[in-house]
Amino acid sequence: MTWSNPPRTSVRAPRYLVASADHLATSAGNEMFARGGNAVDAAIATNAAIAVTGPHLCGMGGDLFALVHVDGEVFALNAAGRAGSGADSGAMRDQGLTEMPFKLDIRSVTVPGCVDGWVSLHERFGSLPLDVILAPAQRLAADGFPASPLLAGLLPRLDEASRANLLELVEHATQTGALVRRPGVALALAGVAIGGRDTFYRGAFGDGLIDIGNGLFTESDLGASQAEWVAPIAAEMFGVKVHTVGPSTQGYLTLGSGRLVDQLVSSGLFPDDPEDDHWAHLLIEASTAAGRDRPERLHQDADGDALVAEIAGRGGEIDLEQASNRWAPHRDGDTTSLCTAGRGHDGRMMGVSLIQSNASGLGSHLVEPNTGINLHNRGMGFSLEAGHPGELAPGRIPPHTLSAALATRGSDLVSVFGTMGGDAQPQILLQIATRLFHHGQSPATSINAGRWALKGPQTGFDTWTAASGPRIAVEGHASGAWVEGLAARGHRVEASPEWDSGFGHAHAIVVDVNGSLSGAADPRTVIGSCSGG
Repeated sequence: MTWSNPPRTSVRAPRYLVASADHLATSAGNEMFARGGNAVDAAIATNAAIAVTGPHLCGMGGDLFALVHVDGEVFALNAAGRAGSGADSGAMRDQGLTEMPFKLDIRSVTVPGCVDGWVSLHERFGSLPLDVILAPAQRLAADGFPASPLLAGLLPRLDEASRANLLELVEHATQTGALVRRPGVALALAGVAIGGRDTFYRGAFGDGLIDIGNGLFTESDLGASQAEWVAPIAAEMFGVKVHTVGPSTQGYLTLGSGRLVDQLVSSGLFPDDPEDDHWAHLLIEASTAAGRDRPERLHQDADGDALVAEIAGRGGEIDLEQASNRWAPHRDGDTTSLCTAGRGHDGRMMGVSLIQSNASGLGSHLVEPNTGINLHNRGMGFSLEAGHPGELAPGRIPPHTLSAALATRGSDLVSVFGTMGGDAQPQILLQIATRLFHHGQSPATSINAGRWALKGPQTGFDTWTAASGPRIAVEGHASGAWVEGLAARGHRVEASPEWDSGFGHAHAIVVDVNGSLSGAADPRTVIGSCSGG
């Protein structure tokens, strides 16, 4: 979906900033800072609010990843849910399936990790009570919120089966601004606020998930936390160290492609002008060199640091002038990324990059009946190939597109940034990181700039097996030199409208040299905002 949006300028604040895809969610985060809370409190509140207002992007039925910077250290949380005990790839192959179902099939649903992610973040770093943090979201769910143009525009395009499953949303979000109430979500939030994760996973939501799973999920599956603190992976580029969460996410592609571009910079082979088609060409070459073997390499047990090091050795695969037209993954995804940074009542600077998702749009288009929470379809990332390291199996985590990002210099926080965009997330983050840290552009300039993205050769869902290389979609307000110049270099180029959501919803907050903050939310969100105090 595309919108004619004017560019936004960077927002500056002395103490704290919140950037998200929904101004109501941004307000919830800022309320936590105003109450003396910290960036983690703000991030949970922001995510909980958009989990209510943005069911087409994320929700309590989805997964979560986060990076936290505090006291000179970076912490990574993987709150991706696991496949149920009844998962059986062999049975699915026997039915003639060669890939995971996309929607309207419970087998593509894993145990949602979002709520465990909130609880884990709060237990380790939260400073305000959880009931205070979740209160804005609970109010939005109980009292209602105006339907966004993205939500209202999506629902009429659903097929009959999906509309029947998502009837509450369909009946309320009839047009932009229509009041939408989600009473079941309000009750679920109230339960978590009072009783923690067990009121959710072992309460009405968990009971409903077991019922509709019909043997896929057990009480034991829901009793185990889906959140795990893991060691982040990182790589030096453009004078900063960029951090992300390692596999099961594809964040290593951002680091690997960034290392390749940084080598070009060090060798004097990288253009100074982002308007130059050569700039876009080299970033595309780095992205395809990094991602050409992702289906074989990305799984929950992969070594992220080793993958980044391997990609950094692929400099010889970059053709400086012509398109290599390598395979590259492309699957669109509707996700939400949010950033918070600032000082709590104790004066400690903290930054959070959090990303949370249903996977694709409204996820599986299935709804847990007791709460009305729509369920993600993250299980579509599994392979059904026998013996594949990412094969569907009980207790396994599917390969994920979600890629949170955070930058440091020494032990100091430089930036938190992130984007939605499915398989294109590392490509979008690479473009933003290059602009922010190599070219020194402001957050707004970096976020507003037109983008390119790799698209699958036929349907967008055949890129795991297609022999031909990707098309290069170029956003309408990108440099005028890109379309013609990239085509002349042998890229298969297609022009896209300006401010197209297909190029992601990205946000960034930067810590300025004087300790103040500047940031920007993506105009492509239509209703997103960055604000603080």
